[in-house]
Amino acid sequence: MHIIVVGMSHKSASVELRERVSFSEEALDGVLTQLYGTRTVLESLVLSTCNRTEIYALVSSVRAGHDFFVTLMAQHAGCSKSEIEQHTYMLQGEDAVAHAMRVASGLDSVVIGETQILGQMRDAFTKAFEVGNTGAMFNRLFREVLHVGKRAQTETTVGQHSVSVSYAAVQLASKVVGGLSNKSALVIGAGQMGTLAIRHLAAQGIGRLIVANRSVDKARNAIGDLAEVVPLTAIPDVMPDVDVVFSATGAPGYTVSVDVVKASLAQRKARPVAMLDLAVPRDIDPAIAALPMAYVYDVDDLDGVIDANLKERERQAQAIEAMIADGVQSFSNWLTEQEVVPLIAALRSKGEAIQREVMASLLNKLPNLSEREQKILNKHTMSIVNQLLREPIQNVKELAIASGDATYASVFAKLFGIDVAEERAETSLSAAAGHTVAELFGRLLGEQMEHKPRLHPVLR
Repeated sequence: MHIIVVGMSHKSASVELRERVSFSEEALDGVLTQLYGTRTVLESLVLSTCNRTEIYALVSSVRAGHDFFVTLMAQHAGCSKSEIEQHTYMLQGEDAVAHAMRVASGLDSVVIGETQILGQMRDAFTKAFEVGNTGAMFNRLFREVLHVGKRAQTETTVGQHSVSVSYAAVQLASKVVGGLSNKSALVIGAGQMGTLAIRHLAAQGIGRLIVANRSVDKARNAIGDLAEVVPLTAIPDVMPDVDVVFSATGAPGYTVSVDVVKASLAQRKARPVAMLDLAVPRDIDPAIAALPMAYVYDVDDLDGVIDANLKERERQAQAIEAMIADGVQSFSNWLTEQEVVPLIAALRSKGEAIQREVMASLLNKLPNLSEREQKILNKHTMSIVNQLLREPIQNVKELAIASGDATYASVFAKLFGIDVAEERAETSLSAAAGHTVAELFGRLLGEQMEHKPRLHPVLR
């Protein structure tokens, strides 16, 4: 079995091609049904967003799986298979698992640390689970993936350090005026940059938000009820009431003049105003910076904020990579444990059967035992079995995880006389890390573990 992901994202393909490959809700149902009925695909999940389309699968053949998924994408997009192949990537094993965790954590997003992708990954898993496309392996895998994504959001601040100009401007303005919750802001221009600034200000809990735009109706359509909307001609009227001004119009000439700001400052009674010019060419007359109580910043001044945020994001990303490594190892350990669970169950069953035989023999030889005495004997003989098996069971788990495969499981089975396929047992015995059976027996019965955990073969 092999875990693979075949995908296309903003890193590998244009938005035009991504749009063609993306699956709508209706199309996704059909794709999942098709994957469910494909013999070489044992388990599957499809993640389709505006920035990526990825198919995660447990397959019996990597080559066949990759070819099938590329063909499926090409047919859906209505383009050639070669065109899809040029813009897709395939990862397998540990790389595929780690990639899923990076995606869920927001490390692979356009804006590093964005939180929406975790919900999209959760929805994709829920959909696949509900239609029966996931089984024991993917149920566990994506439980681990979502856990890592949640940790990234709750245990780091990676999503709080945006590297966009508009967010950096809002951060800087908040520092200049001492917080935004009880302040008023004016945003001039409702284009892309201005709209982003509006949304960031609203998210920061700005007290009052005014938007000035050439077209009032266009601004209202763009921002909804997030702010009051006034025409550009109303700027002199509202300027005395605002503590922060953002301008991003792209219009020729200065949108905010020295005279307008000088007049507004005269009415503000020594209250400062922070003015952030997000436009190139500039909207705000740089001469305003010479006025007392007026603080003017342009896009070059925001570089320091963005650089600081980038460095902090990199630091937080390193912490998330450590979480991902832990998540991959945790899933690997679970895979290995699944191979020894049946043997452990068989050993417990054998121990219980022996205990029952001993109790039956005792009761035949001691027929006059009271019910209380029988319960005491039963409890203590079962305790002997449990104590004898506790360390071997724990150690076979640890040894299997340390070696990264179930080599020790067959040794364990052979030593305790549990029925396993003879060929598998012999193969495992000869491959058991060069140790003699006596050495392995010592390890199983309590010798301290020496090996560090390695990855399960499925993930190598």
